[in-house]
Amino acid sequence: MIPVTILTGFLGAGKTTLLKRILSEEHGERIAVIENEFGQESIDNELLFEDQQERIIEMNNGCLCCTVRGDLVDMLGKLQSRRAEGEIQFDRVIIETTGLAEPGPVAQTFFVDDAIAEHYLLDAIITLVDACHGQQQLDANPEAQAQVGFADRLLVSKSDLVTVEQRDDLVARIRRMNPRAAIDFVHFGEADLKTVLDIRGFNLNAVLEVDPDFLDADRHDHHHADDVAAFIFKADRPFDADRFEGFMGAVSQAYGPQLLRYKGVLWVKGSEHQMVFQGVHMLMGGDKGRLWSADEKRETKMVFIGRKLPRDTIIKGLNQCLV
Repeated sequence: MIPVTILTGFLGAGKTTLLKRILSEEHGERIAVIENEFGQESIDNELLFEDQQERIIEMNNGCLCCTVRGDLVDMLGKLQSRRAEGEIQFDRVIIETTGLAEPGPVAQTFFVDDAIAEHYLLDAIITLVDACHGQQQLDANPEAQAQVGFADRLLVSKSDLVTVEQRDDLVARIRRMNPRAAIDFVHFGEADLKTVLDIRGFNLNAVLEVDPDFLDADRHDHHHADDVAAFIFKADRPFDADRFEGFMGAVSQAYGPQLLRYKGVLWVKGSEHQMVFQGVHMLMGGDKGRLWSADEKRETKMVFIGRKLPRDTIIKGLNQCLV
């Protein structure tokens, strides 16, 4: 399986700077980079092929840069075919979205197309947030809010250009919007590659890290009426599997476009294993997790991140699915 990282963030957040950093790092890997718009720079490049929809250029360090103007599925398919035939070599893919795009449709590609799902593993969505302009961008642009909501990891750039109070206010805000994503700081793209690659944010067996205290309004002095927000559901009784499946199916049908990310570790009646559950928009699925240990408190913990979700309705419905 070829791991894929989706790199997103609003205009000017530093995506291209981080990308250049990754490509120049001595990591010993060949990386295929898929971009919406190809940059001006090219150094020691060899044109592999070009048509009206896209072009692939091999850089001198063995990395590939691709421009996608057509369908992402077609581009990923072409890359895989040429890789299988030995024409090109790469170990992973990074997709840089345009700053005005929501990453949801890109993420869905890896679940809805069987040919893509057979060869590619969606590792994580990495979102950059500009410390200087992030507050204004989140206020004015629903796409910026969605980018935060989808993230498996958030990287705050340009924090050296703002006060500590301004930085902390921004961090508190994006934590409330997405409490499941770890937050790191990046300076001129100099991020530890361990915070960007192979973090398995979309792996169903990954540990779910949610701190309900992040949603405690009393902890923060400043509040924003963001369309994108998060809430957590916790229960100390098990789910009835059939009722839960039926209810979540109805929720995804009714509110799918508004559901950015939802994920949880569930206690299900009749199972000695945890159930690890997650979804993106209307796509959702569960997987058997590890065994509950004998001395472990069994409970359910889920996080929902979405745009104007009916929190009380969803929580009430989930409670009605408990045994």
